[in-house]
Amino acid sequence: MRFVQQARSNPLAWWWGFLTLVSIANIAVWFVLYRALHSEAPASLAERSDIEPMLLFCAAYVFGCAFRSVLPRADVQRICLFDTWLSSVFLGRSVATVAEVCFAAQWMIILNRLGAMAGAETTVNIAWVIVPLIVIAEICSWYAVLTTNYLGNAIENSIWAVAFLVVGIGLCRLLPEFNGPVRLALIIAIIGIVGYLAFLVTVDVPMYLSRWRAGHPHGKLLGLLEGLRDTSTRWVVTHDIAHWKGEIVWMSLYFSAAVWASLALCAVYALDDHLPRYRTEAAVVSWLTAADWPSLQLTASSTR
Repeated sequence: MRFVQQARSNPLAWWWGFLTLVSIANIAVWFVLYRALHSEAPASLAERSDIEPMLLFCAAYVFGCAFRSVLPRADVQRICLFDTWLSSVFLGRSVATVAEVCFAAQWMIILNRLGAMAGAETTVNIAWVIVPLIVIAEICSWYAVLTTNYLGNAIENSIWAVAFLVVGIGLCRLLPEFNGPVRLALIIAIIGIVGYLAFLVTVDVPMYLSRWRAGHPHGKLLGLLEGLRDTSTRWVVTHDIAHWKGEIVWMSLYFSAAVWASLALCAVYALDDHLPRYRTEAAVVSWLTAADWPSLQLTASSTR
């Protein structure tokens, strides 16, 4: 490809190479995870099937992000790096929609399981609102892509911010319920969410709002049907870094750190049987039982 041959002179080629290498590594990690989980001899078929939905959701996100990394495009602008029908905005947005809903489903499963394990009703309730919020965000995203109205993107990312704000609240509720490595993992996740929210509030949403205020470059927005046809048939190949400047940061973080989060959720879910031992309540009960054991023995002896 001519673009690849321009690597030494075009920083976009280096960026594309970074995205591609990260995607290959992410896919390799997913296969390692899949093989490790399936190499264990399950006690029952139910135990093995329990992890399958999480692996499937993770695969959708990992492979979906890899597809969008290898063939990057900016949806509203209709720009891409490679001239192929695989770069169509309609196809890319469809893949993104499936992948992002699956990512939300992963969070729903994890929060529901941990909340139920800890008896944290707040976390369980939060788990059930994640997917509906992201579905609404996807509708806003499609509106933005079809009509080329950046306001839809601003609303979409604002909803993502709300969704992960409540996810963070759900994780904070779990902090007193676990100790050891589980609590450490919760803290790391919360810190990551705080960083993500800061990026959305200070960079991502303001960027889309500024584009919306600047007005449409062609003077008018597209209708929904007109936009549907446009997303399916028009893509503009550009290797000018000025056209991609606003996309590089969020795409780099999204196709790397967000995918790592998806893989981590899958790994945590696979350790479900080991998590109860790190319950704070379980540790207290274990300590009380050990402390009371001599008196229990004495009581039992005196009643004989």
